[in-house]
Amino acid sequence: MHPRFQRLLGTRQFSIGLELPLDNDWSADGQRSRLKEDRPFGVPDLKQHAQLARLADSSGFKALWVRDVPVYDPNFGDAAQVFETFSYLGYLAGITQNIMLGTAAVVLPLRQPWLTLKAANSVDELSDGRLLLGVASGDRPMEYPLFGVDYAQRGESFRNTVELLQSQGHGRLPEGARLLPEREVPVPLLVAGLGQQSAAWIGKHMDGWLAYPGTPEEHHHRVDIWRDVSGDKPYITFLHLDLEANPHAPMKRVRFGGRSGRLGLIDELQALKAAGVQHVGLHLRRSERPVAEVISELAEHVLPRFHDPL
Repeated sequence: MHPRFQRLLGTRQFSIGLELPLDNDWSADGQRSRLKEDRPFGVPDLKQHAQLARLADSSGFKALWVRDVPVYDPNFGDAAQVFETFSYLGYLAGITQNIMLGTAAVVLPLRQPWLTLKAANSVDELSDGRLLLGVASGDRPMEYPLFGVDYAQRGESFRNTVELLQSQGHGRLPEGARLLPEREVPVPLLVAGLGQQSAAWIGKHMDGWLAYPGTPEEHHHRVDIWRDVSGDKPYITFLHLDLEANPHAPMKRVRFGGRSGRLGLIDELQALKAAGVQHVGLHLRRSERPVAEVISELAEHVLPRFHDPL
């Protein structure tokens, strides 16, 4: 296991993070606000993004996860956190202190490989070693012609960039040349999906898996597959959450997650942990309550159940 994961998982080998944007634009109030401001569906309101990122950091969440959406496509209807991934991570590195910074996931075939390596090393250096680099081959065909990339060759491109990231370019630069900043230990690589590769290749070459959201039963099956090809490498997933004010409200499943009070959420997280999940990034865009209020409740009542004491 890559040494950085001990920081993420702690001694209990389980932790909780947040997926950006920290906005509830998919709630009823969020939709009304979006229409009033004439924002397309899936384009969040980022007025409080810095304040909420700092709150997540000070509250004890273990990671902030950002997605890589180069072009807003109304057919997908989700701009993620809007900002370019590495630029935003550099900003987040400067306004937070402890929380890890993860990508879920950088679309490698759309990026020049050497600049991807330089960007990742830069964010890792600026954040004092807090980057978790999730990568993927991409799933939005519209983007590839815009970037001059062959969609059919994205699997080969993915493999080539992974090799560069892991080798840090050693043996591939002209004599005397260096790509700075250099990292003594390469940033850990996690894959979303399979990157157009076989499960065996992923298990051998990647440091962890970013699994799509699912029920504890679904994750139990996926974890078994992951363990067969990877050993003890981390298994991470995400959960869309609408946290109800009534702590006793039972879990009601929605697409990619659920709506419940905090006691139902604790039960769900315990079931995910029992299934073999080691980190869960909570996605709050469906939240009918203010995001800051939800973060504070989770920090007070849920994180202590799963995290080491601060």
